[in-house]
Amino acid sequence: LTLAVVLPQKNLTYPWAWPRVGPAVRLAVESINSRQDLLSGFTLGWVFGSSEDRHGVCSEMAAPLAAVDLRVAHHPVAFLGPGCVYTAAPVARFTSHWGLPLVTAGAEAHGFDDKREQFGLITRAGPSHRKLGELGVQLHRRFNWTRRALLVYWDEKMDDRPYFFAAEGLYVQLPTLGNLTVMDVVFRHGGNFSFIIQE
Repeated sequence: LTLAVVLPQKNLTYPWAWPRVGPAVRLAVESINSRQDLLSGFTLGWVFGSSEDRHGVCSEMAAPLAAVDLRVAHHPVAFLGPGCVYTAAPVARFTSHWGLPLVTAGAEAHGFDDKREQFGLITRAGPSHRKLGELGVQLHRRFNWTRRALLVYWDEKMDDRPYFFAAEGLYVQLPTLGNLTVMDVVFRHGGNFSFIIQE
């Protein structure tokens, strides 16, 4: 049996980078293979494909290509990673189409909660932004916050957009309270933002 691993190969800014996760994968595979009561009659192995582009950044092009290459060459039974939102999404769509499970420590965006179709076989071992939104709802209930909610974040649109996806969890969950309106106001850098606070 083969486990396909699709993670950043070198970039340690990602918590799920191969240099961080690789030793655990190796230990887990060794441990599973040393036990006769697990996967009796089978041997577990792993193959690796990088989700990084040539600059070392998670790539929504490199990750799905690596996944397809690993699928064609090695016929894995499951995928580990990727973790970045924009790399996990296309790979999860492929693995769902292939009927293969995908386990990731990332993919924390709210959209991965939809298990009906494209993300039905993804398991997230890490936090999700939906849970952050649910925390926001519970805080509003606990402290009876009904007057205002203000959320400001910076969205580079050049990276994995962690602030955007963190805000998305709150943006989607807070309206479930039914006692406040959640609005998004787009503003550009360098403007006068006092109007947003006055609104």
